[in-house]
Amino acid sequence: MTTADSAPLALAYQQATEYLAGLADRPVGATAGSEQLLKMFGGPLPAGPGAATDTIELIGRAVAEGGIPTANGPRYFGYVTGGTLPVAIATDWLVAAYDQTASLYNLSPAIAVAEDVAAQWVLELLGLPAHASVGFPTGCTMAHLTSLAAARHKLLAEAGWDVEREGLGGAPDVAIVAGAQHHMTIDLAARYLGFGTARIRNVPVDDKGRMIPAELERTLAALDGPVIVCAQIGDVNSGAIDPVGEVCDIAHRYGAWVHVDGAFGLWAAASPRLRPLVEGVERADSWALDAHKWLNVPYDCGIVVIAHPEAHRAAMLNERAGYLPPGTDGERDAIEWVPDFSRRARSLPVWAALRSLGRSGVADLVERCCAHVRRFEGHLAGVEGVELLNDVVLNQLLVRFGDDDQVTRNVIARIQESGVCWFGGTVWEGRAAMRISVVNWRTTEEDVDRSAGVIREALAEELAAASS
Repeated sequence: MTTADSAPLALAYQQATEYLAGLADRPVGATAGSEQLLKMFGGPLPAGPGAATDTIELIGRAVAEGGIPTANGPRYFGYVTGGTLPVAIATDWLVAAYDQTASLYNLSPAIAVAEDVAAQWVLELLGLPAHASVGFPTGCTMAHLTSLAAARHKLLAEAGWDVEREGLGGAPDVAIVAGAQHHMTIDLAARYLGFGTARIRNVPVDDKGRMIPAELERTLAALDGPVIVCAQIGDVNSGAIDPVGEVCDIAHRYGAWVHVDGAFGLWAAASPRLRPLVEGVERADSWALDAHKWLNVPYDCGIVVIAHPEAHRAAMLNERAGYLPPGTDGERDAIEWVPDFSRRARSLPVWAALRSLGRSGVADLVERCCAHVRRFEGHLAGVEGVELLNDVVLNQLLVRFGDDDQVTRNVIARIQESGVCWFGGTVWEGRAAMRISVVNWRTTEEDVDRSAGVIREALAEELAAASS
């Protein structure tokens, strides 16, 4: 490699390490708007080649002003966006440098074996069936799609219908049953697979957002034909966990497939302290979660686990083209477990994170984040004008200010404008609220204390402005 070829790599490394080193001090929000960023990124397409280092330098400046440190900032508490462990970042850099397609064993045996090991470690860590198959899609949306596709295959095959060959036209209707507060990605998967969202039956939930088992039984008793039941571990607002063991028992009595949306919450199974919250989860038929959330690896990396490997494989890859090698025992071909063919080795950072953290390290990461949310709860409980809307179950806390939608939104805006920390807004039971979500290994007690102080200051300023 020539000096000219290596120069942009050296500059990118410098910018990346400087960015990471300065996260604790940089504003938690963008300082440049769309017009300024368009001037930096835009203009006519260059007529010819330019210096690669100029491009890298421009990216660094633009992201410094127009980026939001969602993944690595220790005081970003908005969306459920995980941090990134240094070992996972370093591994991801190598993934880009190696640029090996991770779809077939014969394209990269090393990547295939590492992915197979990572899959087994995930099953062991989460206490899921050792015989289950595992894939690494882009995120939970595609993990849901993969799971529901496997469920569709198995349920319709049992009804005598080959859905991969014949499609859904004329097939028995498949109903999808989910809690009334299920995540929108379940709807997306239903749309993409041709079920349609009209086939989703919403089961009533309790005041904490958990599916009510008796209502599930009532719903299933009224249905005839194949059914997929979607349980949720970790409501995106409240962190609420469906009684997944009961859901599995009830659903299986009716011959239904149980899919678990555990985007972030399923990582609780890695903690001996939190594991009782998800008792019975191993009895489900499929599970979806994000490694780029609580495992703190780079985007985009989801995980899908299916207790019926043959249905999983049949739904993803029925036949191989003539130019592809036949499947061989002991040689993992990732195309059998995820929808995408050409794909990067996104599972390698998962392997690296699990090897680096070990069982106790993952448990500690999850438990620390939950402790930070309870610390937020302690700071805000009893403060005049603050209403806590949920019990802290995992890593989510909902806060409302002044018992007023506009006051709540104004307080959120003031906090975001402070640049010290970032929280997002949501709607819970028809009322505006602020969501606190902690999923970052970098967050410390000091970050929580400082951010709680900003929350109280923003509320005081808003109430003073409203009364003047």
